Amino acid sequence: MTPENTYLLIGLGNPGREYRDTRHNFGFMVIDRIIVRLNARGMKVQSKAIVTTATYEDRKLILAKPQTYMNLSGQSAQGLLNFYKIPVENMLIAHDDLDIPFGTIRIRPKGGPGGQGGMASTITQLGTKDFPRLRLGIGRPPGRMDPSAYVLQNFSREEMKALSEIVDRAADATLEFVKNGLNSAMNKYNGAMEL
Repeated sequence: MTPENTYLLIGLGNPGREYRDTRHNFGFMVIDRIIVRLNARGMKVQSKAIVTTATYEDRKLILAKPQTYMNLSGQSAQGLLNFYKIPVENMLIAHDDLDIPFGTIRIRPKGGPGGQGGMASTITQLGTKDFPRLRLGIGRPPGRMDPSAYVLQNFSREEMKALSEIVDRAADATLEFVKNGLNSAMNKYNGAMEL
């Protein structure tokens, strides 16, 4: 497979069982869903990330979950991009986003970090904001709760009911990006789900 036929799909989150079901691990959940769906094999640790590979529509997928903790995620993104010599437009980063309502997916070709530490780290490490991302809405914290505490909480019982469907939709959107490109994924999947 050539670098042009290779896609790096990164989900952001925090390692460790205590973070598994938190809002901040939305990105990990999407990568895990794709791994199961494509029966990805050969898990290894590379560039401070857990990496598995799969083939989809004659393309090679590198599925990665950085293990650095959120605010250093860019180290993994940069290391994997360089190692596989993948063009930056073939990388998609899935992450939680406080500025979008829960149940909404927003795929973008580029943008700032929006207060998301993992994205800030990635932008700093790569020296560019011009790479695709899949923003997974988690909504704003209630009342005066500190956002940094909110993102480390588990999803609410109400949210859990819709979570699997949202993760499925995000996985569909990610694979659409691989198969038919960013514009197609944005046109088909951007927006809110009927919850």
